[in-house]
Amino acid sequence: MSCTHDCESCGSDCSQNKPESLLAPANQFSSIKKIVAVVSGKGGVGKSSVTAMLSVLAQRKNVRTAIMDADVTGPSIPKMFGVTEKAMGDENGIYPARTKSGIEIMSLNLLLPNDTDPVVWRGPVIAGAVTQFWTDVMWGDVDLMFVDCPPGTGDVPLTVFQSIPVDGIVVVASPQELVAMIVEKAVKMAEQMHIPVLGVVENMSYFECPDCGKRHAIFGESKIEEVAARYGIDQVAKLPIDPKLANLCDTGRIEELEEEGLSGLLDTLLVK
Repeated sequence: MSCTHDCESCGSDCSQNKPESLLAPANQFSSIKKIVAVVSGKGGVGKSSVTAMLSVLAQRKNVRTAIMDADVTGPSIPKMFGVTEKAMGDENGIYPARTKSGIEIMSLNLLLPNDTDPVVWRGPVIAGAVTQFWTDVMWGDVDLMFVDCPPGTGDVPLTVFQSIPVDGIVVVASPQELVAMIVEKAVKMAEQMHIPVLGVVENMSYFECPDCGKRHAIFGESKIEEVAARYGIDQVAKLPIDPKLANLCDTGRIEELEEEGLSGLLDTLLVK
């Protein structure tokens, strides 16, 4: 009853009361140094595109990068990178696909006969598939892995946080007033899982007129700094509405990215 939750300063022997770890063992042919989960409280905010952009920038810094597409029912990572070949495997596990620049990726779309086949699975089955992306895929030597989580705080994000040794999360949001509340839900979930929030990305933060250069807050004025300050999050990145970026994602050419708005956040991820 008097537990302070500070085990370092506690002299009591309560080892029998500690919860059993739910971390799953990685594939024996995987060596991954750092794992960052990219999450969002709601869909449609560009979480997958932020994941892809961070990965592209990391790979350009000669950081061996990988993406686990944990958004099982809405996988989009292969399409953004123009990867169409299916994943192969042997008795040792599954080989991840590689993008043109060498980023390793694993997504359910790489295992389905057709990219447009729906995944009509219940939550536990979906969560099990994500765990298998960790235990069965032979990732090899990876410096930085990004896990593209589905939106919300349900089965799959919980499975990622409990089964995979995530070092930190990046929260992606858009500027609407409602989103501030949803961001807080994602941040509080990370706190409950004892995983640090390394940064917040406000996507579609503004549109810059190509003629006059004036910035317009299409979805309302930003509130993201207030949320970040409330939870002590130092790194905040704001990305504009960019039709060129949308076209790169739609045509599988995200590796031609020129936008550098996430460089500061990436530097933080590489240090922390």
